[in-house]
Order: sequence, then C-alpha cells, then structure tokens
Amino acid sequence: MIGCLHLSHESMAKHRGFNNSEEHDNYLTSQWNSVVKSKKDIVYILGDLTMEKAAPYYKLDHLNGIKHVVLGNHDRRQDITKLLGYVQSVSGVIDYKGCMLSHVPIHPNEACFYRKNIHAHIHHINQLEECVVYSSYTDNEIIVRTENKYFNVDAKLLDFKPILFEDIINS
Repeated sequence: MIGCLHLSHESMAKHRGFNNSEEHDNYLTSQWNSVVKSKKDIVYILGDLTMEKAAPYYKLDHLNGIKHVVLGNHDRRQDITKLLGYVQSVSGVIDYKGCMLSHVPIHPNEACFYRKNIHAHIHHINQLEECVVYSSYTDNEIIVRTENKYFNVDAKLLDFKPILFEDIINS
C-alpha cells in the first residue's frame, strides 16, 4: 500500500527534496520496483496519483504489480476512464480485511468500526491520540483512544516503497 505518488508534479518533487519531477518519478519507480517484484503482486494506491492531470498515467505501466486505486482529492472524475487503462480498479474507499482504505483519514466516529484506517493525504506523520466521539447508537459522548487506528502511507514517508498490509497491522 502506498499513496500520494504525485507523478509529474514539479512543486511536490521539489518539496520532497528532488531537483525536478523526472528525478522524483524515476526514484519512485526504482524504489517501488525494488519491493514489488512480480506483475502479480497487488498494490493499493491510496490517491493522488498526479496533480489533476491524466497525461502522466502512462508512468503507472513502469510500476510492477496489479494496481487498485482509491481516488484522492487530486484525482479527477473525468480522468477515470483513462486511468482504468493502467490500473485494475478505481474506488472511493475499500473495506479490506477489517481496515478502511481511504485517501483522506476517516472521522474517528467511523474509525471505531475498523481495525485501522490506512490512508495517505497528509504529507507528514499524523498523530491522533484521543478524540471525543459519539456512541454508535446514542448521542452519548465517549472518549476513544485513536493512536493505533490510523496509518499514513504517504509515498515520501515510506521512502517511495509500497508497504505490506501485514507490516502495517503488525506495526
């Protein structure tokens, strides 16, 4: 799992310490393919493949594996047909083995229903420790510890290498 690839995005490449988007994308491809060896490996990409552009989608063909995408806030609806030429599926969110895969972190009220919320979107480590939420079936406030409910798979935080689901669960 990985998110926020931001392929061909000059500003993000520079923000991440690269000279340009080509250097960024080449590094991402190298790192990705160093861990995703087989064309049969399944990778979930949790949004923001580009920055509201379909032109860089061809770069997805350089990334090993079967790719399933959860759309992010910078992935445009009008580009989905083209995107499906490079990936296996496109979703809004995915319930995967009791975890919610999303681009944006889900609300703590919803996180309570899942083992974890695996997300991207936030380009730095996010820590949610304790939240006041409402009981699922009443209007009573309850305090929920959420520090182990969220896992951020922003590409830069993972050194641009997709991470195994099992490694997320065991972290």
